[in-house]
Amino acid sequence: MSDAATARQDARPAAPARGRGGRVVLGLLLPAVLLAAWWGTTAAGLVPPYQLPGPVAVWDAAVNLVERGQLGHHVAISTQRVLIGFAAGAAAGLAVGSLVGLSKLGDLVLAPTLGAIRAVPSLAWVPLLILWLKIGEESKITLIAIGAFFPVYTTVAAALRHVDPHLVEAGRAFGLRGLRLLSAVQLPAVLPSLVAGLRLALAQSWLFLVAAELIASSMGLGFLLNDSQQNGRVDRILLAIVLLAVLGKLTDALIGLAERRLLRRWA
Repeated sequence: MSDAATARQDARPAAPARGRGGRVVLGLLLPAVLLAAWWGTTAAGLVPPYQLPGPVAVWDAAVNLVERGQLGHHVAISTQRVLIGFAAGAAAGLAVGSLVGLSKLGDLVLAPTLGAIRAVPSLAWVPLLILWLKIGEESKITLIAIGAFFPVYTTVAAALRHVDPHLVEAGRAFGLRGLRLLSAVQLPAVLPSLVAGLRLALAQSWLFLVAAELIASSMGLGFLLNDSQQNGRVDRILLAIVLLAVLGKLTDALIGLAERRLLRRWA
C-alpha cells in the first residue's frame, strides 16, 4: 500500500471529531454574541444596573455564593430533585404510553382523562400536593414527575401505534410476547421518538422545578430565584437563570450520548 493511501486511511477517523468540534463552535457562537451584546449594553449605560446588571456583576454574585458555600448546595439539590422526578415520571410515562399505544381498550379508557389532566398548569398542583404530601421532598419530586410524565407518555403512545405490523409479526414468529416483544422489537423501533420524548420530559422537569421549589423550599435554584426577587437581587436572578439553562443543556447532552449508544446496540 502506498504512503498516500495509508495517510488517507489514518485521516478518516479524525473527520467525525472535526465535525463535532465544528458543531460545538457553531453552538457557542450565539451565546458569545448574546454575552457581548449584554456586556456592551450594560457598559454603555443603556439600561440601569438595577434592571439589568452586567456579566461582571452576575459573576461576582456567583463568586460570593461560592465563597459562602451556598451555590454548590443550590445546584446539587435542584439537580437531585430533577433527576429523581424525571426518572419517576419518565418510567411512568413509558409504562402508560406503552399501554395506551398497544391496547385499544387502554387508549379508550385512559387517553381522554390523561389529555384533560395534561392541560392543568403546574402551579395548580402546588396547593393539592402540599395538602396531600406536606412540604417535604415528596411533594416537590411528585410535581417534577408530573411534568416529566406527559411528554414521554404522549410520544411513546403515538409512536407505538405506528410500528410496522410486519416487524411485530416477525417478533412473534420468534416466540416473543408481552414485555419481551415490547423491549426487543417495539421500543427499538420507536427509539428516536422515545428519545425525543425523554428530552422533552427532561426540559419539562427543569421547568417544573421552579414551581416545585416554591413549596416551602430553603435551598435550590428555584428558591434562589424567588428569594432574589423578594430581595431585589437581579444579579442573582440572572445567575439562577443562566445556571438553569446550562444544567438543562448538560443533562440533555447526556441523553444524546445515551441515544447514540442505544442506536449502536440496537442497530
